[in-house]
Amino acid sequence: MFLHIDIDSFFVSAHRSVEPKYKDIPVAVGSRSNLEIFRKKRSNLRLMNDNSGAFVTPVFYSNEEKTFESVFIDNINGQRKIRGIVTTASYEARAYGVQTGMPLAQALQLCPILIVIPSHYPLYHKLSSLLREFIQSRIPRVEQFSIDEFFGDVSGWIRDEDVYEFAALLQEQIKSEFDIPVSIGISRAKWIAKMATEDAKPYGVYEVKDILRYVQNVPIAEFPGIGKALQKRLKNNMINTLGDIQSRKSLFYSWGKPGMQLYNRVFGIDNEVIEDSTPRKSVGISRTFDPIFDTLEVKRMMLIMARNITHIIMQLGVNPTTYYLKINYQYNVRVKRSFRVDKLFSEHLFKYELSCQYDAIHHKLLGAVKLSISAANFTSINRRTLSLLDLCADRKQQMLSKSVLELRKKYGLDILKDAIEII
Repeated sequence: MFLHIDIDSFFVSAHRSVEPKYKDIPVAVGSRSNLEIFRKKRSNLRLMNDNSGAFVTPVFYSNEEKTFESVFIDNINGQRKIRGIVTTASYEARAYGVQTGMPLAQALQLCPILIVIPSHYPLYHKLSSLLREFIQSRIPRVEQFSIDEFFGDVSGWIRDEDVYEFAALLQEQIKSEFDIPVSIGISRAKWIAKMATEDAKPYGVYEVKDILRYVQNVPIAEFPGIGKALQKRLKNNMINTLGDIQSRKSLFYSWGKPGMQLYNRVFGIDNEVIEDSTPRKSVGISRTFDPIFDTLEVKRMMLIMARNITHIIMQLGVNPTTYYLKINYQYNVRVKRSFRVDKLFSEHLFKYELSCQYDAIHHKLLGAVKLSISAANFTSINRRTLSLLDLCADRKQQMLSKSVLELRKKYGLDILKDAIEII
């Protein structure tokens, strides 16, 4: 039997666990694109990358105190403008219509008494890590799926007829230990347990005993992994509910492995198991900002992002061989480039290759509004033969990057910068 444990309104609950004054009132955690890394002034940035999970991303942070005014208010030509979006809303706030992804300005119009807290990712990562350890002490096989979601397999550990009682007790223990409310879904199939958690919320336990009956009238959009593109494809085939899928097995199997996997997951015959840890397959950063027309400034920002990605890569000890660069401009114009570099990774190499690609594809007349860069295809996972040309020079650059890694661990990621980053 599988348990899916999901923290209710996690970011809000995390703040409430350390600040009881936020309990039982409309609260939202807000965020906006973190442009702190682009400061020319040193801010002693640190990296938090010690958590695990399929969708638990690394976080760059500083110890500077954040307030609503400092994070969400911009003064433009004497006008006070509220920026940012709702990341998580408490159930009290949701009663006013406040939703995740909503602009904060709109949320405050719907709920004038809403308390907005700036996001605090070090708190969330620490709490998530502690909660994972707590669950692992009670369940033999645990998978952290995201920063606020966990799968547990209690097969052979707890009798099927006792799983509901076990889950309810675990829920109480987590509330007592961390002052955090969780909801738990139960099923003999992993992904059905995840879907069942939605029926358990808030702060409940829900067990699915008859999977075929449970999925009959569920809209396809509610199943994990069915995005908008797939929804459109399914609706074009007259499939609107999960129950409609049952008689279309041949159609799904004709779509190859993805179709077979989806069909089997929906009806609990996938036989998927708990994954203790999934190796990271790529490292990336993206940042969104107001239009910037200065191409050198955009390039400066790109190289700063490359410096931060380099720090993650050097900590992981992997050697990426594919780099990605994507620039979003005004009017939905996008340019992107992916390219293979079969050489020993170093900060110098990464920045040089990105700079060459940037010079080749950037627009000079449009304002850039988003930058995305990443590195993937690690040689430690997908073995490749690295180029022997310039190997000696590449090794020297890699050793330099490793030395710089130790300095940045000790003094912050912005202790050493290229000249372009500050000019």
